[in-house]
Amino acid sequence: MTETPPDPSRIMEIGMGFFGSRALLTAVELGLFTHLGTGKMSAAQLAERLELHPRAIPDFPDSLVALGLLTRDGDGPNALYGNTIETAIFLDKESPQYIGGILEMASSRLYGFWGHLTEALKTGQPQNEIKETGEPMFAKLYAAPDRLEQFMNAMAGVSAGNFKALAEKFDFSRYKTLCDVGGATGQLSCMVAAANPHMHCVSADLPEVEPIAKRAIEAAGLPHRVSTTALDFFKDPLPKADVITMGMILHDWDLEKKKHLIKLAYDALPPGGAFIVVEALIDDARRENAFGLLMSLNMLIEFGDAFDYTGADFKQWCSEAGFDRFEIIPLAGPSSAAVAYKPG
Repeated sequence: MTETPPDPSRIMEIGMGFFGSRALLTAVELGLFTHLGTGKMSAAQLAERLELHPRAIPDFPDSLVALGLLTRDGDGPNALYGNTIETAIFLDKESPQYIGGILEMASSRLYGFWGHLTEALKTGQPQNEIKETGEPMFAKLYAAPDRLEQFMNAMAGVSAGNFKALAEKFDFSRYKTLCDVGGATGQLSCMVAAANPHMHCVSADLPEVEPIAKRAIEAAGLPHRVSTTALDFFKDPLPKADVITMGMILHDWDLEKKKHLIKLAYDALPPGGAFIVVEALIDDARRENAFGLLMSLNMLIEFGDAFDYTGADFKQWCSEAGFDRFEIIPLAGPSSAAVAYKPG
């Protein structure tokens, strides 16, 4: 039997992966998928609509076809380009399931910062705006309301699938109240309330965020069961609730702050209460969830000492705080909910 010779194609696919990434991010930045939401277009029509140079045609749209991000009817100048099922749902801004906000942020911020990964690995220092301004990321973000709301909407788009899955998969029947810590737009609270009519939820975040959350909760038609409260979780105790949730919050901090937040959650829960975190949890063997591991590198680039973690890490930290029972619930894609229960 002839042994298959080594093949470098996987190495090249990863090494040159920024080609495809940049093509997708640029298409989102240009609003290409949103324009195609109104109907199929020829390459010339796309060029006119997006104000592209003739040299971009047909290479740019054809590259997106080859990447599986566009469809094309026919060949040559008269061919018509359209969205795929996925890009129509997730990348057309008119779609309620639009997730392009996180890609817009990746285009305008993260793409450039990742060019300094080598420096981050050698120094352990953030490679974002703090290098120029000296201000921590969140301080700069929260100082500008428009930029803050853009960030919140970006995170809402990418979190929607996970929060919806949590609202449906976790058994909320034993509980009546929930506090979502770092609740941003109130999305998790609204989804849990919508799927569980007996639940009353509070979305807790910094005062600058509260107006954004109130508008989103009103738009969801849930102000009678979802409320907001101003909270600085490094200064204030958490509101008491049967369930405490943190969606992509713990990974923003170093180990000391992670443990501080876990202890706050424990103190705010009644006996038998549940603490739930939603993250791209790294598998315990640290071999499989590439997205979670790369997200941890992104935390290095953004914050320096922040990092993502495994379910086993979460269990250890929560055990130290007093929790005694744990479970992992797979959500959407590479993300999971890690649950810790306070002794009853």
